Amino acid sequence: MSTSTAAFSSDWVGVIQRTVEVENSMKTADTELQDKYEICRCIEFIKSGKYQKVALQFPDHLLVDSVAIATELEKNTGAKLFVLGDTSYGSCCVDEIAAQHVNADCIIHFGRSCLSPTRRLPVLYVFGRQEVDIDHCSSVFNKLIEDTSTHLVVMYDVVYSHIISLLEAKLSHIYSNMVISKFKYENNSTEKDNYNGGTEPNLVTDDIQTFTISGRQVSLSPGKQIADYIILYIGGESLTLTNLMMSLNRCTFFTYDPQTRRGQQETLNINKALMRRYYLIEKAKDARVVGIVAGTLGVADYMNGISRVKQLVKKAGKKSYTFVMGKINIAKMANFMEVDVFVLISCPENSLIDSSEFYKPIVTPFEMEIACNQAREWTGDYVTDFRQLLPGGDNFIEMPSDDVSGNLETDVSLITGGIRRMGEEKDDIAVSSSAIVKRDDVLTVSTVHATSAEYLSSRSWQGLEQRLGETSVSQAIEGQKGIASGYANEKSSSKET
Repeated sequence: MSTSTAAFSSDWVGVIQRTVEVENSMKTADTELQDKYEICRCIEFIKSGKYQKVALQFPDHLLVDSVAIATELEKNTGAKLFVLGDTSYGSCCVDEIAAQHVNADCIIHFGRSCLSPTRRLPVLYVFGRQEVDIDHCSSVFNKLIEDTSTHLVVMYDVVYSHIISLLEAKLSHIYSNMVISKFKYENNSTEKDNYNGGTEPNLVTDDIQTFTISGRQVSLSPGKQIADYIILYIGGESLTLTNLMMSLNRCTFFTYDPQTRRGQQETLNINKALMRRYYLIEKAKDARVVGIVAGTLGVADYMNGISRVKQLVKKAGKKSYTFVMGKINIAKMANFMEVDVFVLISCPENSLIDSSEFYKPIVTPFEMEIACNQAREWTGDYVTDFRQLLPGGDNFIEMPSDDVSGNLETDVSLITGGIRRMGEEKDDIAVSSSAIVKRDDVLTVSTVHATSAEYLSSRSWQGLEQRLGETSVSQAIEGQKGIASGYANEKSSSKET
Protein backbone atom coordinates (compact mmCIF):
# COMPACT_ATOMS: atom_id res chain seq x y z
CA MET A 1 0.00 0.00 0.00
CA SER A 2 1.35 3.40 -0.90
CA THR A 3 0.26 6.77 0.45
CA SER A 4 1.38 10.32 -0.19
CA THR A 5 2.37 12.60 2.69
CA ALA A 6 1.73 15.77 0.66
CA ALA A 7 -1.88 16.16 1.72
CA PHE A 8 -2.04 19.86 0.91
CA SER A 9 0.11 19.79 -2.23
CA SER A 10 -0.84 19.19 -5.82
CA ASP A 11 0.95 18.44 -9.06
CA TRP A 12 3.09 21.46 -10.00
CA VAL A 13 2.04 21.30 -13.65
CA GLY A 14 -1.60 21.60 -12.63
CA VAL A 15 -0.83 24.59 -10.40
CA ILE A 16 0.95 26.50 -13.15
CA GLN A 17 -1.68 25.73 -15.79
CA ARG A 18 -4.65 26.37 -13.51
CA THR A 19 -7.15 28.99 -14.73
CA VAL A 20 -7.91 31.63 -12.13
CA GLU A 21 -11.27 33.38 -12.20
CA VAL A 22 -10.86 37.15 -11.99
CA GLU A 23 -13.84 39.40 -11.36
CA ASN A 24 -13.78 42.14 -13.98
CA SER A 25 -15.43 45.52 -13.62
CA MET A 26 -18.60 45.86 -15.64
CA LYS A 27 -18.29 48.08 -18.69
CA THR A 28 -20.65 51.03 -18.69
CA ALA A 29 -23.20 51.14 -21.48
CA ASP A 30 -22.58 53.81 -24.13
CA THR A 31 -25.90 55.45 -23.28
CA GLU A 32 -24.78 55.97 -19.68
CA LEU A 33 -21.27 57.29 -20.35
CA GLN A 34 -22.40 60.88 -20.87
CA ASP A 35 -24.05 61.16 -17.47
CA LYS A 36 -21.73 58.98 -15.39
CA TYR A 37 -18.49 60.57 -16.58
CA GLU A 38 -19.83 64.08 -17.35
CA ILE A 39 -18.51 63.99 -20.92
CA CYS A 40 -19.95 67.40 -21.82
CA ARG A 41 -18.21 69.00 -18.84
CA CYS A 42 -14.91 67.38 -19.82
CA ILE A 43 -15.28 68.64 -23.41
CA GLU A 44 -15.95 72.17 -22.18
CA PHE A 45 -12.90 72.01 -19.88
CA ILE A 46 -10.60 70.97 -22.74
CA LYS A 47 -11.98 73.49 -25.21
CA SER A 48 -12.02 76.44 -22.80
CA GLY A 49 -8.40 75.82 -21.86
CA LYS A 50 -7.35 75.11 -25.46
CA TYR A 51 -5.45 72.05 -24.25
CA GLN A 52 -3.74 69.94 -26.91
CA LYS A 53 -2.49 67.05 -24.76
CA VAL A 54 -4.84 65.74 -22.08
CA ALA A 55 -4.08 63.02 -19.52
CA LEU A 56 -7.00 60.93 -18.25
CA GLN A 57 -6.42 59.32 -14.85
CA PHE A 58 -8.57 56.36 -13.80
CA PRO A 59 -8.58 54.05 -10.78
CA ASP A 60 -8.24 50.39 -11.69
CA HIS A 61 -11.95 49.58 -11.54
CA LEU A 62 -12.81 52.33 -14.06
CA LEU A 63 -10.15 51.48 -16.63
CA VAL A 64 -12.68 49.31 -18.43
CA ASP A 65 -14.37 52.52 -19.68
CA SER A 66 -11.17 54.46 -20.42
CA VAL A 67 -10.99 53.69 -24.15
CA ALA A 68 -14.60 54.69 -24.80
CA ILE A 69 -14.16 57.94 -22.86
CA ALA A 70 -10.87 58.82 -24.56
CA THR A 71 -12.39 58.14 -27.98
CA GLU A 72 -15.41 60.33 -27.27
CA LEU A 73 -13.33 63.23 -25.96
CA GLU A 74 -10.83 63.04 -28.81
CA LYS A 75 -13.63 63.05 -31.37
CA ASN A 76 -15.25 66.17 -29.90
CA THR A 77 -12.16 68.21 -29.03
CA GLY A 78 -9.40 67.24 -31.46
CA ALA A 79 -6.96 67.00 -28.53
CA LYS A 80 -4.56 64.12 -28.07
CA LEU A 81 -5.64 61.90 -25.16
CA PHE A 82 -3.44 59.78 -22.89
CA VAL A 83 -4.77 57.24 -20.38
CA LEU A 84 -2.80 56.97 -17.13
CA GLY A 85 -3.30 53.34 -16.14
CA ASP A 86 -1.04 52.46 -13.22
CA THR A 87 -0.70 55.48 -10.95
CA SER A 88 2.65 56.22 -9.30
CA TYR A 89 1.09 56.34 -5.84
CA GLY A 90 -2.51 56.20 -4.61
CA SER A 91 -5.28 56.54 -7.19
CA CYS A 92 -6.92 59.22 -5.03
CA CYS A 93 -4.00 61.60 -5.73
CA VAL A 94 -3.58 63.40 -9.04
CA ASP A 95 -0.63 61.78 -10.82
CA GLU A 96 1.12 64.84 -12.20
CA ILE A 97 4.38 62.95 -12.62
CA ALA A 98 2.91 60.40 -15.04
CA ALA A 99 1.14 63.20 -16.90
CA GLN A 100 4.38 65.10 -17.33
CA HIS A 101 5.97 62.03 -18.90
CA VAL A 102 3.78 62.68 -21.95
CA ASN A 103 4.02 66.49 -21.64
CA ALA A 104 0.31 66.76 -20.89
CA ASP A 105 -1.24 70.23 -20.63
CA CYS A 106 -3.85 69.18 -18.07
CA ILE A 107 -5.34 66.20 -16.21
CA ILE A 108 -8.89 64.93 -15.90
CA HIS A 109 -9.10 62.83 -12.74
CA PHE A 110 -11.92 60.29 -12.59
CA GLY A 111 -13.25 58.56 -9.46
CA ARG A 112 -12.65 59.14 -5.77
CA SER A 113 -10.18 61.82 -4.79
CA CYS A 114 -8.51 62.93 -1.57
CA LEU A 115 -8.85 66.54 -2.85
CA SER A 116 -5.19 67.27 -2.14
CA PRO A 117 -4.14 70.46 -3.96
CA THR A 118 -1.79 70.22 -6.93
CA ARG A 119 0.75 72.66 -8.32
CA ARG A 120 2.01 71.76 -11.79
CA LEU A 121 -1.01 71.22 -14.03
CA PRO A 122 -4.68 72.29 -14.21
CA VAL A 123 -6.97 69.51 -12.99
CA LEU A 124 -10.63 68.70 -13.57
CA TYR A 125 -12.25 66.30 -11.09
CA VAL A 126 -14.99 63.94 -12.26
CA PHE A 127 -16.05 62.03 -9.17
CA GLY A 128 -18.77 59.89 -10.68
CA ARG A 129 -22.37 59.64 -9.53
CA GLN A 130 -23.38 56.90 -7.12
CA GLU A 131 -27.10 56.53 -6.51
CA VAL A 132 -28.63 57.56 -3.16
CA ASP A 133 -32.19 57.16 -1.90
CA ILE A 134 -32.54 60.68 -0.51
CA ASP A 135 -35.85 60.05 1.26
CA HIS A 136 -34.49 56.97 3.01
CA CYS A 137 -31.24 58.72 3.94
CA SER A 138 -33.18 61.63 5.44
CA SER A 139 -35.46 59.35 7.47
CA VAL A 140 -32.50 57.35 8.83
CA PHE A 141 -30.70 60.48 10.03
CA ASN A 142 -33.97 61.71 11.56
CA LYS A 143 -34.19 58.51 13.63
CA LEU A 144 -30.54 58.69 14.67
CA ILE A 145 -30.68 62.39 15.65
CA GLU A 146 -34.02 63.07 17.30
CA ASP A 147 -33.07 66.46 18.76
CA THR A 148 -33.74 68.83 15.86
CA SER A 149 -31.80 71.69 17.53
CA THR A 150 -28.52 69.75 17.45
CA HIS A 151 -25.64 71.43 15.62
CA LEU A 152 -24.77 69.19 12.67
CA VAL A 153 -22.22 69.13 9.87
CA VAL A 154 -22.98 66.99 6.82
CA MET A 155 -19.91 65.52 5.13
CA TYR A 156 -19.89 63.01 2.30
CA ASP A 157 -17.83 60.88 -0.03
CA VAL A 158 -17.08 62.70 -3.26
CA VAL A 159 -19.10 60.20 -5.34
CA TYR A 160 -22.29 61.46 -3.66
CA SER A 161 -21.66 65.17 -4.20
CA HIS A 162 -24.27 65.41 -6.97
CA ILE A 163 -27.18 64.79 -4.55
CA ILE A 164 -26.10 67.10 -1.74
CA SER A 165 -28.24 70.08 -2.80
CA LEU A 166 -31.33 67.85 -2.81
CA LEU A 167 -30.41 66.35 0.57
CA GLU A 168 -29.77 69.80 2.02
CA ALA A 169 -33.26 70.92 0.98
CA LYS A 170 -34.67 67.81 2.62
CA LEU A 171 -32.79 68.05 5.94
CA SER A 172 -32.87 71.82 6.36
CA HIS A 173 -36.59 71.64 7.16
CA ILE A 174 -35.79 69.27 10.03
CA TYR A 175 -32.54 70.59 11.52
CA SER A 176 -32.24 74.33 12.01
CA ASN A 177 -28.56 74.24 12.99
CA MET A 178 -27.28 72.13 10.12
CA VAL A 179 -24.42 73.13 7.78
CA ILE A 180 -23.23 71.35 4.63
CA SER A 181 -19.52 70.99 3.91
CA LYS A 182 -18.36 72.26 0.52
CA PHE A 183 -15.39 71.04 -1.47
CA LYS A 184 -12.46 73.45 -1.62
CA TYR A 185 -9.53 72.52 -3.81
CA GLU A 186 -7.12 74.30 -6.12
CA ASN A 187 -7.05 73.12 -9.71
CA ASN A 188 -6.19 76.06 -11.92
CA SER A 189 -3.25 78.39 -12.42
CA THR A 190 -5.00 81.45 -10.98
CA GLU A 191 -5.54 79.84 -7.59
CA LYS A 192 -2.00 78.46 -7.58
CA ASP A 193 -0.47 81.88 -8.14
CA ASN A 194 -2.38 83.30 -5.19
CA TYR A 195 -1.40 80.46 -2.85
CA ASN A 196 1.29 81.18 -0.25
CA GLY A 197 2.03 77.71 1.12
CA GLY A 198 0.75 75.70 4.04
CA THR A 199 -2.99 75.13 4.34
CA GLU A 200 -5.83 77.56 4.01
CA PRO A 201 -6.17 79.38 7.35
CA ASN A 202 -9.47 79.38 9.21
CA LEU A 203 -11.09 82.59 8.01
CA VAL A 204 -13.44 84.68 10.13
CA THR A 205 -15.96 86.88 8.28
CA ASP A 206 -18.93 88.57 9.98
CA ASP A 207 -18.43 86.36 13.05
CA ILE A 208 -18.69 83.21 10.90
CA GLN A 209 -15.64 81.00 11.12
CA THR A 210 -14.65 78.86 8.17
CA PHE A 211 -13.08 75.53 9.01
CA THR A 212 -11.21 73.51 6.36
CA ILE A 213 -10.17 69.86 6.52
CA SER A 214 -9.22 67.38 3.78
CA GLY A 215 -10.50 69.63 1.01
CA ARG A 216 -13.81 70.20 2.81
CA GLN A 217 -14.83 73.64 4.01
CA VAL A 218 -17.43 74.25 6.72
CA SER A 219 -18.93 77.59 7.80
CA LEU A 220 -19.48 77.38 11.56
CA SER A 221 -22.01 79.32 13.58
CA PRO A 222 -20.79 82.33 15.60
CA GLY A 223 -19.01 81.24 18.76
CA LYS A 224 -18.94 77.58 17.74
CA GLN A 225 -15.97 75.29 17.14
CA ILE A 226 -15.96 72.14 15.05
CA ALA A 227 -15.83 70.06 18.24
CA ASP A 228 -19.29 71.39 19.12
CA TYR A 229 -20.84 69.67 16.11
CA ILE A 230 -22.05 66.16 15.36
CA ILE A 231 -20.84 64.87 11.99
CA LEU A 232 -23.29 63.20 9.59
CA TYR A 233 -21.30 61.34 6.96
CA ILE A 234 -22.72 59.86 3.75
CA GLY A 235 -20.62 56.96 2.49
CA GLY A 236 -19.31 53.56 3.46
CA GLU A 237 -16.16 52.52 5.30
CA SER A 238 -13.20 54.10 3.53
CA LEU A 239 -9.88 55.87 4.01
CA THR A 240 -11.78 59.14 3.79
CA LEU A 241 -13.96 58.28 6.79
CA THR A 242 -10.99 57.01 8.81
CA ASN A 243 -9.04 60.18 8.07
CA LEU A 244 -11.93 62.42 9.11
CA MET A 245 -12.57 60.46 12.32
CA MET A 246 -8.91 60.59 13.33
CA SER A 247 -8.64 64.31 12.58
CA LEU A 248 -11.99 65.16 14.23
CA ASN A 249 -11.67 62.69 17.08
CA ARG A 250 -13.58 64.96 19.48
CA CYS A 251 -16.72 64.80 17.31
CA THR A 252 -19.41 62.12 17.27
CA PHE A 253 -19.92 60.52 13.85
CA PHE A 254 -23.15 59.13 12.39
CA THR A 255 -22.92 57.51 8.96
CA TYR A 256 -25.29 56.40 6.23
CA ASP A 257 -24.06 53.92 3.62
CA PRO A 258 -26.15 54.26 0.43
CA GLN A 259 -24.97 50.86 -0.78
CA THR A 260 -26.25 48.93 2.24
CA ARG A 261 -28.96 51.50 3.15
CA ARG A 262 -27.83 51.35 6.77
CA GLY A 263 -27.23 54.17 9.21
CA GLN A 264 -25.36 53.93 12.48
CA GLN A 265 -23.25 55.72 15.04
CA GLU A 266 -19.62 54.93 14.41
CA THR A 267 -18.09 53.10 17.34
CA LEU A 268 -14.46 53.13 16.23
CA ASN A 269 -12.42 53.22 19.42
CA ILE A 270 -10.54 56.42 18.72
CA ASN A 271 -8.71 56.30 22.07
CA LYS A 272 -7.39 52.82 21.27
CA ALA A 273 -6.36 53.93 17.80
CA LEU A 274 -4.59 56.99 19.19
CA MET A 275 -2.72 54.88 21.73
CA ARG A 276 -1.47 52.64 18.94
CA ARG A 277 -0.23 55.74 17.16
CA TYR A 278 1.40 56.96 20.40
CA TYR A 279 3.30 53.67 20.58
CA LEU A 280 4.72 54.48 17.13
CA ILE A 281 5.77 57.89 18.42
CA GLU A 282 7.82 56.19 21.13
CA LYS A 283 9.44 54.00 18.47
CA ALA A 284 10.28 57.14 16.51
CA LYS A 285 11.87 58.68 19.58
CA ASP A 286 14.07 55.60 20.03
CA ALA A 287 15.12 55.54 16.36
CA ARG A 288 18.65 56.48 15.38
CA VAL A 289 18.22 56.22 11.60
CA VAL A 290 15.08 57.61 9.95
CA GLY A 291 13.94 56.87 6.41
CA ILE A 292 11.88 59.64 4.79
CA VAL A 293 9.65 58.05 2.14
CA ALA A 294 8.12 60.22 -0.57
CA GLY A 295 4.60 58.80 -0.84
CA THR A 296 3.58 61.48 -3.32
CA LEU A 297 5.19 63.66 -5.96
CA GLY A 298 1.97 65.46 -6.82
CA VAL A 299 0.54 66.88 -3.59
CA ALA A 300 1.47 70.52 -3.20
CA ASP A 301 4.37 71.34 -0.87
CA TYR A 302 5.62 67.74 -0.63
CA MET A 303 9.21 69.01 -0.94
CA ASN A 304 8.63 71.44 1.93
CA GLY A 305 7.22 68.53 3.93
CA ILE A 306 10.34 66.46 3.30
CA SER A 307 12.60 69.38 4.20
CA ARG A 308 10.65 69.94 7.41
CA VAL A 309 11.07 66.31 8.50
CA LYS A 310 14.78 66.44 7.63
CA GLN A 311 15.17 69.50 9.79
CA LEU A 312 13.35 67.85 12.70
CA VAL A 313 15.37 64.65 12.46
CA LYS A 314 18.67 66.48 12.26
CA LYS A 315 17.85 68.67 15.23
CA ALA A 316 16.99 65.57 17.26
CA GLY A 317 20.44 64.11 16.57
CA LYS A 318 19.25 61.37 14.19
CA LYS A 319 20.43 60.34 10.73
CA SER A 320 18.01 60.49 7.80
CA TYR A 321 17.79 59.16 4.26
CA THR A 322 15.23 59.98 1.58
CA PHE A 323 13.53 57.27 -0.49
CA VAL A 324 11.50 57.48 -3.68
CA MET A 325 10.01 54.05 -4.37
CA GLY A 326 6.45 54.52 -5.67
CA LYS A 327 3.82 52.36 -4.00
CA ILE A 328 5.30 50.91 -0.83
CA ASN A 329 5.07 47.27 0.22
CA ILE A 330 6.69 44.96 2.75
CA ALA A 331 9.31 43.64 0.35
CA LYS A 332 10.52 47.10 -0.68
CA MET A 333 10.80 48.38 2.87
CA ALA A 334 12.60 45.23 4.04
CA ASN A 335 15.59 46.09 1.82
CA PHE A 336 16.71 48.79 4.26
CA MET A 337 17.00 47.08 7.63
CA GLU A 338 19.47 49.70 8.88
CA VAL A 339 16.57 52.16 9.05
CA ASP A 340 14.83 52.12 12.43
CA VAL A 341 11.64 53.93 11.44
CA PHE A 342 10.13 55.33 8.23
CA VAL A 343 8.22 58.60 7.82
CA LEU A 344 5.69 58.61 4.98
CA ILE A 345 5.07 61.94 3.24
CA SER A 346 1.73 61.36 1.56
CA CYS A 347 -1.81 62.66 1.21
CA PRO A 348 -3.96 62.53 4.38
CA GLU A 349 -5.87 59.43 3.27
CA ASN A 350 -2.76 57.35 2.53
CA SER A 351 -0.58 58.46 5.44
CA LEU A 352 -2.15 56.20 8.11
CA ILE A 353 -0.38 52.96 7.21
CA ASP A 354 -0.94 49.88 9.36
CA SER A 355 2.71 48.86 9.63
CA SER A 356 2.13 45.85 11.89
CA GLU A 357 3.25 43.47 9.11
CA PHE A 358 6.25 45.59 8.11
CA TYR A 359 9.67 44.92 9.60
CA LYS A 360 10.04 48.53 10.72
CA PRO A 361 7.35 51.02 11.83
CA ILE A 362 5.92 53.62 9.43
CA VAL A 363 4.87 56.89 11.05
CA THR A 364 3.26 60.09 9.84
CA PRO A 365 4.98 63.51 9.75
CA PHE A 366 2.81 64.57 12.71
CA GLU A 367 4.06 61.65 14.79
CA MET A 368 7.66 62.45 13.87
CA GLU A 369 6.96 66.06 14.88
CA ILE A 370 5.93 64.92 18.36
CA ALA A 371 8.96 62.63 18.56
CA CYS A 372 11.49 65.29 17.56
CA ASN A 373 9.98 68.72 18.24
CA GLN A 374 10.30 69.43 21.95
CA ALA A 375 7.88 72.35 21.65
CA ARG A 376 5.04 70.06 20.56
CA GLU A 377 3.17 67.95 23.12
CA TRP A 378 0.83 64.99 22.77
CA THR A 379 -2.69 66.27 23.50
CA GLY A 380 -4.83 63.66 21.76
CA ASP A 381 -5.49 65.91 18.78
CA TYR A 382 -4.29 64.36 15.54
CA VAL A 383 -3.16 65.88 12.23
CA THR A 384 -3.09 63.78 9.07
CA ASP A 385 -2.28 66.57 6.59
CA PHE A 386 1.45 67.30 6.62
CA ARG A 387 0.79 70.71 5.05
CA GLN A 388 -0.81 71.88 8.28
CA LEU A 389 2.55 71.37 10.01
CA LEU A 390 4.42 73.70 7.64
CA PRO A 391 4.99 77.43 8.29
CA GLY A 392 1.67 79.15 7.66
CA GLY A 393 -0.32 76.05 8.51
CA ASP A 394 -2.93 75.87 11.26
CA ASN A 395 -0.85 73.44 13.35
CA PHE A 396 2.65 74.81 12.77
CA ILE A 397 4.83 75.01 15.88
CA GLU A 398 8.33 76.41 15.60
CA MET A 399 11.13 74.25 16.97
CA PRO A 400 12.92 75.68 20.02
CA SER A 401 16.18 77.52 19.43
CA ASP A 402 19.49 75.75 19.93
CA ASP A 403 20.65 75.24 23.50
CA VAL A 404 23.62 77.60 23.87
CA SER A 405 25.03 75.44 26.66
CA GLY A 406 25.36 72.50 24.28
CA ASN A 407 23.48 70.16 26.62
CA LEU A 408 21.22 67.49 25.15
CA GLU A 409 17.71 66.87 26.43
CA THR A 410 17.26 63.45 28.00
CA ASP A 411 14.19 61.37 28.74
CA VAL A 412 13.27 57.73 29.36
CA SER A 413 12.05 55.42 26.63
CA LEU A 414 8.68 53.89 27.45
CA ILE A 415 9.57 50.86 25.31
CA THR A 416 13.13 49.95 26.30
CA GLY A 417 13.30 51.76 29.65
CA GLY A 418 16.65 53.22 28.69
CA ILE A 419 17.83 56.82 28.76
CA ARG A 420 17.86 58.56 25.40
CA ARG A 421 19.30 61.91 24.39
CA MET A 422 17.40 64.36 22.21
CA GLY A 423 19.34 67.05 20.40
CA GLU A 424 21.68 67.76 17.53
CA GLU A 425 25.24 66.56 17.98
CA LYS A 426 28.17 68.50 16.58
CA ASP A 427 29.45 65.68 14.37
CA ASP A 428 26.07 65.16 12.69
CA ILE A 429 26.25 65.17 8.90
CA ALA A 430 23.42 67.08 7.26
CA VAL A 431 22.14 66.36 3.79
CA SER A 432 20.49 69.26 2.00
CA SER A 433 18.84 69.30 -1.36
CA SER A 434 16.47 71.47 -3.36
CA ALA A 435 15.12 68.67 -5.57
CA ILE A 436 14.06 65.19 -4.60
CA VAL A 437 15.38 63.74 -7.84
CA LYS A 438 19.03 64.44 -6.97
CA ARG A 439 20.82 61.12 -6.83
CA ASP A 440 22.98 62.08 -3.85
CA ASP A 441 19.88 62.51 -1.70
CA VAL A 442 18.60 58.95 -2.19
CA LEU A 443 19.93 56.05 -0.12
CA THR A 444 22.37 53.80 -2.02
CA VAL A 445 24.79 51.11 -0.91
CA SER A 446 27.67 53.55 -1.50
CA THR A 447 26.48 55.97 1.17
CA VAL A 448 29.11 57.85 3.16
CA HIS A 449 27.18 57.81 6.42
CA ALA A 450 28.90 55.76 9.07
CA THR A 451 25.75 54.20 10.49
CA SER A 452 24.69 52.68 7.19
CA ALA A 453 28.24 51.74 6.21
CA GLU A 454 28.71 49.79 9.43
CA TYR A 455 25.44 47.95 8.91
CA LEU A 456 26.33 47.18 5.30
CA SER A 457 29.72 45.76 6.25
CA SER A 458 28.03 43.29 8.60
CA ARG A 459 25.86 41.83 5.86
CA SER A 460 26.88 38.51 4.33
CA TRP A 461 25.54 39.67 0.96
CA GLN A 462 26.28 43.27 -0.02
CA GLY A 463 25.21 43.35 -3.66
CA LEU A 464 26.37 41.95 -6.97
CA GLU A 465 30.09 42.09 -6.29
CA GLN A 466 32.22 40.23 -8.84
CA ARG A 467 34.81 38.96 -6.30
CA LEU A 468 37.11 37.82 -9.10
CA GLY A 469 39.35 34.97 -7.99
CA GLU A 470 37.66 34.67 -4.60
CA THR A 471 34.88 32.24 -5.55
CA SER A 472 35.76 28.63 -6.31
CA VAL A 473 34.38 27.14 -9.53
CA SER A 474 31.90 24.30 -9.05
CA GLN A 475 30.28 21.98 -11.55
CA ALA A 476 26.70 22.79 -12.49
CA ILE A 477 24.13 20.29 -11.30
CA GLU A 478 20.48 19.77 -12.16
CA GLY A 479 18.09 21.57 -9.80
CA GLN A 480 14.77 20.50 -8.35
CA LYS A 481 11.60 20.24 -10.39
CA GLY A 482 8.14 21.34 -9.36
CA ILE A 483 6.89 23.83 -6.79
CA ALA A 484 7.89 24.44 -3.19
CA SER A 485 4.92 22.59 -1.70
CA GLY A 486 6.04 19.36 -3.31
CA TYR A 487 9.15 18.93 -5.52
CA ALA A 488 9.32 15.90 -7.78
CA ASN A 489 12.13 14.20 -5.83
CA GLU A 490 10.36 14.85 -2.51
CA LYS A 491 7.18 13.18 -3.74
CA SER A 492 8.99 10.07 -4.92
CA SER A 493 11.02 9.73 -1.73
CA SER A 494 7.96 10.20 0.51
CA LYS A 495 6.11 7.20 -0.87
CA GLU A 496 5.97 4.15 1.37
CA THR A 497 5.27 0.60 0.37
